[in-house]
Order: sequence, then structure tokens, then C-alpha cells
Amino acid sequence: MKARVLVICPTAWDERQLAALPEEVRARYELVFDEPRDEDVRWDLDVTAFVDERVRRWRGKLAGVFSSSDYPGVIAAAAIAAELGLAGPSPASVLCASHKYYSRLVQRAAAPEVVPRFALFDPSDESTWPPESAFPCFVKPVKGSFSLFVRRIDDHAALRAFAASPALAEFRVYYVRLFDEFAARYARFEHGARAFLAEEPLSGAQVTLEGWVQGGNAHVLGLVDTTFHPGTQSFARFDYPSALPAPVQERIGRAACTVALALGLDHTLFNAELVYSAAGSTATGERIGLIEVNPRLCGQFGDLYEKVDGTNGFELALALACGRKAHVRRGAGRFAAAASLPLRLFRSARVLRAPDASRMRATEAEHPGTLVWSECHSGDEFRVAPDVEDGHSVRYAVVNSGGSSRSNIQEKLAQIMQSLDFEFTPLGAPERASAR
Repeated sequence: MKARVLVICPTAWDERQLAALPEEVRARYELVFDEPRDEDVRWDLDVTAFVDERVRRWRGKLAGVFSSSDYPGVIAAAAIAAELGLAGPSPASVLCASHKYYSRLVQRAAAPEVVPRFALFDPSDESTWPPESAFPCFVKPVKGSFSLFVRRIDDHAALRAFAASPALAEFRVYYVRLFDEFAARYARFEHGARAFLAEEPLSGAQVTLEGWVQGGNAHVLGLVDTTFHPGTQSFARFDYPSALPAPVQERIGRAACTVALALGLDHTLFNAELVYSAAGSTATGERIGLIEVNPRLCGQFGDLYEKVDGTNGFELALALACGRKAHVRRGAGRFAAAASLPLRLFRSARVLRAPDASRMRATEAEHPGTLVWSECHSGDEFRVAPDVEDGHSVRYAVVNSGGSSRSNIQEKLAQIMQSLDFEFTPLGAPERASAR
């Protein structure tokens, strides 16, 4: 009998990754895609009614509840699972991990050697701002996503300009409302989601450690290397497996798993973003710095592990949601390397042409081991501005692919891009211009 799993706030990643799972995995589950979708969640959603209605409707009818939606899906899924007595992390642990200040407090207590200096402040109250000696620093909302309002700030003048942004004021009123509603019911934090953190800058090679916790034990799924476009915080590619030395990977894994357990997570995947520098401040001459921990799987990376090792992150997530023992294969994939490649625009543009679903599926068939996500349609407009995504660029699509090496994947990408045939024109441009 198939295990019925309710998918909360389904994402575009969910649709592509779950549909691409091996038939023998899909045959184990009946997936029920709830509404609204992740991108359709309104700022004024009544989260209490949302959770309570699903508990009433699905009591005794589910084997598990799952979400890869960073916000609010993963919090809602934990709340619904807890109310139904199903496997999953507690809502309080998910909220703690998701609130960057309270997460930092737990991280510092559990693994102080990997946690940068940090301080809480209110952008609208200069008396709470970090002293001039704390600059340069990175500022970030205690609850955010997609690098929204994460900035390097060099002095008080720059922070004053940042804090005066109308977009920031709107973000602090509307975006964080749902989080504070969940916290009022399940966590009761002293400091709400309108606050910001100022943190010591971290430098080095950035990686994402993905793992899972089950029965009080934490395990590593994989370590993915991150590459940025030069001079920006815009993601250029994510590569699995990591090129870092095995002993370094082991130390990163221990640190991330220690923090995940300290946060109280259980029956869930998690991902941790970290940086590694060989010339650090420790006795070994290296430093591992923890950027953040997210209490969910990384939907974008699910198939990367499958391509190399044979187990998709979504397969693992479904098993955990149903309280089943997690099993991970190693080295059983079709490829030696896998990568997720975000496609980005660095100037505002209008989409002249974008592939439809049939064109994307045909491209995937032409290049086995490839999954394509498009986030645009012909006629759409993209605005590149300081208050949009990372402030340097916007993402319009993602290509995940496997190959014999990283360079082989890059060669495949050129062919894939030719097949997809995106075309753009700069906003306001008098002439048609291709930006393929």
C-alpha cells in the first residue's frame, strides 16, 4: 500500500524532482499537493487556520507531511505533522533554526569555533546599531530568503542609507508577518522577525553541507561547492562532489551535524552553508565558518546526489516524513560529477523568448541526466536592483546536469543553452538585442 504524503506549499523544485524520481521510489508514495503553492502564499495568510484546517481534514489519512518550501512551508509542515502525531521536527526546533538570531545562540553554545561574532539590531533604531569598530560587517534579516537584504556594510553612513530603503520597511512589515504568527503559537520569541543581525565577515571557499537527523543521530548526505560570479554575491554554480580534501569535509560534517542536533532537529533533512579557509585562526591554521543552518532539504540539489551516488534528496525526505529508516547509497550514480547551474541576468531585461514545457522536456531528453527549471515566460520583465534577490542579478532559470567532470558539464551547458534558446532585450532598449 502506498504511503500518502501531504506536500505543503509545493515548489517548482518539488514538481520536477519528484516527477524525475525512479519509478520504484515513486511507487511507494501517493503524493497530495496542497494549496497554495509556495509562490502564491499571501502575506496575510491566517497561519493558525491554515494548520488547523489541514489537521481536521487529514487526521488518520496520512503517513507523512513534507515541504521543501523555506517559508512558510517547512514551518507549517512541522506544525501539521506534530498535531497529527506524525514523524517530523518539532515546530519549535524549525522556528529556532529559521530565526537567525536564536539559531546563532544555539550554534555558539554548541560549536563556538565555527560561529562568527554577531549582534542583534533594529534597523529603525540607531541606538541599537553596532559600533563603528564593528564595520565592515554583513547585515541580514533574522528571517529572510534568496539573499534578500543581505549586504556587506562598510560604515554607519552605509547602514543609514540601507535602513532608509522603502523596500526594507515594506519587507519588515509584510514579509515577516507569517513567521511571527507561527512563533506566537509555537515558540514565543522575545525578539521577532523584524530584527536584523550584524555579523563578522567570513571569507573562504563556500560550501553547502546537506544532511539528515533521525532518532537523535545526524548524518551527512553530501557536500556541495559554491562558485560566485566574480565581484558579486550572485551564485554561478554548485558542484557535487566537493573538491575539498576528505579530512576537511569530515570536520565540516562534524560541525554541521553537532549544530543540527543542538537545534533539536529530528526526522528531517537540513542544510548548512559554511566557508572554509586554509589560512584561518585555529591551531591547525584553518577556519571553518558557519553562515547559516536551514531545517529542510535543498530542493535544488536533490538530484545532484542521485546522479553521483544513486539517492535523491527527495527520496530521503519522503522516507523521513513517513518515519521510515533512511537509506543512502554511495557511488552508485551514473555520473562522476553533477552541478546545478543558475542562469542569471545582470541588467534589467524583458524576455523575448523562453522555452515552453515541451521544449524543456525535449532538451532534457537530448541530454540525459539533465533537469531544467525556467522561471520566466515570453514578455516577462526582470528588474535588477538593490532590493531584488542578491542586489546584483536575478535568476531566470536553472539547469542541473551530470557529467564525467566539471569541465564536461560546462561543455554540456553550452549545448543545453543553445537548445533552450532564451532571448532577452534590455529594458528601454530601442532595438531588439539578444542576451542568449
